[in-house]
Amino acid sequence: MKRAGLVVVVVLTVAAFVVAQQQPSNSGSSTKQAGAAAQAQPQGKRLPQAKTQAEFDAYKATIANQNDPAAMEKAADDFAAKFPTSELRTVLYRGAMRGYQNANNGDKLSEVAQKLLKIDGDDPEALVNVAEVIAEHTRDTDLDKDQHFDEAMKNAQRALETIETDVPPGMTESQMEAYKGLLRSTAYSIMGTVAFNKEKYSDAEGYYRKSIDAYPSQPDPVVILRLTVALDRQEKYPEALKQANRAVELTQDGTAAGTAARHERDRLVQLTGGSAPAPPASTPTPQPK
Repeated sequence: MKRAGLVVVVVLTVAAFVVAQQQPSNSGSSTKQAGAAAQAQPQGKRLPQAKTQAEFDAYKATIANQNDPAAMEKAADDFAAKFPTSELRTVLYRGAMRGYQNANNGDKLSEVAQKLLKIDGDDPEALVNVAEVIAEHTRDTDLDKDQHFDEAMKNAQRALETIETDVPPGMTESQMEAYKGLLRSTAYSIMGTVAFNKEKYSDAEGYYRKSIDAYPSQPDPVVILRLTVALDRQEKYPEALKQANRAVELTQDGTAAGTAARHERDRLVQLTGGSAPAPPASTPTPQPK
C-alpha cells in the first residue's frame, strides 16, 4: 500500500512525542521545551495523556513491540484490559494496525482497525483501512456483496469527513498535509472500486480522478489503471489509451500491475488505431578519442 511508509513514520512520531511529553523530568528547561513543542504542533486531536505513572510505564513497555504487529496487538490488548479508559489505547492499536499493513495482512489489519474504531469511531485511518479491506475482498459471487459494498462506501465517506477533524496529533504541518492527502486518495479510490463493481463506470471514473488529484505528487499506478478500465467500459477509448500509457510509464514490466497495464494499452491501441509511445532513446555512449 503506497501510504504505509509515511503512516508508519507518523505513528512512530506520535509515539515518540507522547513519550517526550510525559517523560518525568527534573529540569525546568525540559518542561519549557516540551510545552513549546506542544504549541508548535498543528491543530488536530489533543495529544493522548497517561493518568498515572503506572499507565505510562505500561505504555512505554507496549510500544517496544512496534516492529512485531502480532506482539504489538497482544500487548495493546493487555494494556487495554488493564487500563480500559486510557487515552493511549488508540496510539497502541494504531501502531499494530500499521504493522499489519506493512506485512500486507489485510484480515488482521481490518481486525485491529475495528478494535480502534470501538474506541474512536471517527478515526479516519481506521475507517479507510476497514473500507479498503472490504472493497478489495468482496467478490461478485458473495451473497451479501451489496451490504459489504455499502459498508465500504459508508466508511470511506465518513473518513473524508473526519480527516479534517480527527487526525492524530504529533505531526508537523507537512506530515499532516501528506497524511491527509494519502487518506483522501485512498478513500476516493475505495469509492471508485465500489462504484466500478456496481457497474457504475461513470461514477467510478469520477472517484478515481479525485483519488489521483488528492495526492498528485505520488500517483498510484493501480488507480490510474482502474481509471483506464472504467473509461474503457464507457467506450472512451482515446482517453483510456492516454491513461493506459501513463499506467505503463509508472509500472515495471513483469509486475502484476505492469503486465495488466501493458495488456490494456495494447488492447486500446488496436481499438483506436493509435500507437504506444516509443521508449525513450538511450543516450549514446561517448567513444574514446
